[in-house]
Amino acid sequence: MEDTLRGLLDALQHGSISVEDALAHLRGAGESDLPSVTLDHLREARTGFPEVIYCPGKRDDEIAAIAVRLGASAGRFLATRATPASFDAVRALVPDARFDADARAIVFERQPAARVGLVCVVSAGTSDRHVAAEAACALDVMGNAIARIDDVGVAGLHRVLGHVGALRSANAIVAVAGMDGALPGVIAGLTDRPIVAVPTSIGYGASFGGLAALLTMLNACAGGVSVVNIDNGFGAACAASRINHLAVDGARAPQ
Repeated sequence: MEDTLRGLLDALQHGSISVEDALAHLRGAGESDLPSVTLDHLREARTGFPEVIYCPGKRDDEIAAIAVRLGASAGRFLATRATPASFDAVRALVPDARFDADARAIVFERQPAARVGLVCVVSAGTSDRHVAAEAACALDVMGNAIARIDDVGVAGLHRVLGHVGALRSANAIVAVAGMDGALPGVIAGLTDRPIVAVPTSIGYGASFGGLAALLTMLNACAGGVSVVNIDNGFGAACAASRINHLAVDGARAPQ
């Protein structure tokens, strides 16, 4: 979409098209011929990544139809919280789409982008893997190099201490934890990297479906911890991706 906009602006600058034609193109760029759906085809130009398909509440055929249009306009798409049935519907129309079962996500890239920088995705326990995988999958398709560090919760503090070097090499860290949700605060006390914390709904009764972990993370003693919603691996990926790309762009900028 960015290439399309550049071509449009170049044509306008050189007088190949009129202002009225350019406006008509831009008005049409956000329109969709799908019932009850208005796709935001300009989102990548504004935010760096195309509109993402959130699958719950949509029929499988709707998901597939949206995926086809996003794939055609942006060359890539991400569908979160997808089911195998949703993937079957998408793959029937987009054969090169792939399904990440752990992340519960459908991904398509016409031309894989370079993976730059580094984001560490750290999970406290194996039970947090779906949320951590969602974050990692989203980060990957957004063009970030990622490193997974799994099952290093604070019940065995030596486990995370063994990865301090890797954590300090990242531009951003996504820390995923349920139960008491203590892992992000511990990592924040060991590194100077920005932490995006994700509470998960994993835990026994008084965890209140992730509320206990959320409150722990919001009240982290160590600074540098930002918190997203419960189980929101995708939201954490969006924040960490922007941090990582800013770091990469800053390193490339002439001094």
